[in-house]
Amino acid sequence: MKETGTDPGRHALFLTNTLSGRKQRFQPRDPNRVTLYVCGPTVYNYAHLGNARSAVVFDLLYRVLRQKYSRVLYARNFTDVDDKINAEAARTGQSIRVLTDRFIDAYRSDMKALGLLTPDFEPRVTDHIPDIISIISRLIDRGHAYVAEGHVLFHVPSFEQYGVLSGRKQKDLMAGGRVEIAPFKHDPADFVLWKPSTPDLPGWESPWGRGRPGWHIECSAMTENRLGLPIDLHGGGQDLIFPHHENEIAQSVSARDGAEYCKFWVHNGFVTVEGRKMSKSLGNVVLVHDLLKEADGEAIRLALLSAHYRQPLDWSKELLDRCRRTLQRLRRLLSDTDHLAQEDSVDGSTELSVARALDDDLNTPAGLSTLFETAHRLRRAEVPSVKTRLRTELVGGLRLLGFLRKEEQTSFSVESDAIVSDLVRRRIEARDRRDFAEADRLRDMLRGQGIFLEDTPLGTRWRVIGSRTSCQS
Repeated sequence: MKETGTDPGRHALFLTNTLSGRKQRFQPRDPNRVTLYVCGPTVYNYAHLGNARSAVVFDLLYRVLRQKYSRVLYARNFTDVDDKINAEAARTGQSIRVLTDRFIDAYRSDMKALGLLTPDFEPRVTDHIPDIISIISRLIDRGHAYVAEGHVLFHVPSFEQYGVLSGRKQKDLMAGGRVEIAPFKHDPADFVLWKPSTPDLPGWESPWGRGRPGWHIECSAMTENRLGLPIDLHGGGQDLIFPHHENEIAQSVSARDGAEYCKFWVHNGFVTVEGRKMSKSLGNVVLVHDLLKEADGEAIRLALLSAHYRQPLDWSKELLDRCRRTLQRLRRLLSDTDHLAQEDSVDGSTELSVARALDDDLNTPAGLSTLFETAHRLRRAEVPSVKTRLRTELVGGLRLLGFLRKEEQTSFSVESDAIVSDLVRRRIEARDRRDFAEADRLRDMLRGQGIFLEDTPLGTRWRVIGSRTSCQS
């Protein structure tokens, strides 16, 4: 049964909320429209295991939410304008667009191999420059940002709640990644919203001159544009709590006169490699693209889910080998029992053994333990009805965890490109007038019929899921 606003909660979901520092029951504002935003990769290289862990964790959360609510909207972005991207493009002699397109395609391919569902929205920063400029203008008008030497900066002391997510005090604010020191800042903790671009760098015209956005403002703009505010859930790696997510809160709340940005913040832990921090200097960065050449995507997924999402995950060849052997045994068991009829539905005695564990703060170690116990009982069972029930439970649990996936199929018959193009046109018009509910409804309608949409600077492209051929609208 999918939750409504009055469901008392036998199947309630509890998550550790970084904002409160404790585990809480998740309750969306509108159970008929649940919103989830997750910070995605900066696309100048292949995804590493840290990127993959975050993606797999929030794919699992997306799956759990879809089991409970009739409509879940999930956005995961691509950062496609960044100084690291600029440097890599210059080093390799590629255009920035060619470079980012290449690694976006690679990311999608690698994540598909790990069993990830496609998010409802995959916004790119470069598609949202007008939204970014709009938010920055509102922040300046409200006295939360100022222009200095071609830059626009957010003035941290103007936001009294700063530190609400990370718990950092003023004296701690300079500790952390991507905090720039500059003589034109009014306060050392102030951070860049917009910075000037030289002719050789990507840039867009703005009221403050040709330039490009700072890192933090990007997600605020994409979240507001794609999901509307406030949102229910925001996720990402633990390293993003400060300064990135702290700054998102400051920007989005200040730009909306104190209105709430997001109620629930969920963060996954770090990945180490054989007990050591993963870093270029140590030469132990593991890229998913390379790993997939030697390991099955489902084995990698199982390894990434083997530890609780909030705890560190120590990657090793032994861990991957163990997960590979585990999957081989499960697949063999399912093959040996393939003659059993699948039960039509699952109830409290079947799939919920895994679901209950996931409802408790996505407790994958407990969920996997119950799954393996089910497999053990299935191997020993002799009564056909019991074997059928146990196999149904095993299959249901594996699917909820993102295994045993099948290629997406569609029964949609495209009678005419004009029909689809008309629906796409109506969605574009709804977005232009900021009628996000109607735009979402049209997108969901198309997606439900097997049509995948991709918004690009050249317009919206659509294709039938499973097909590589796309059409422009």
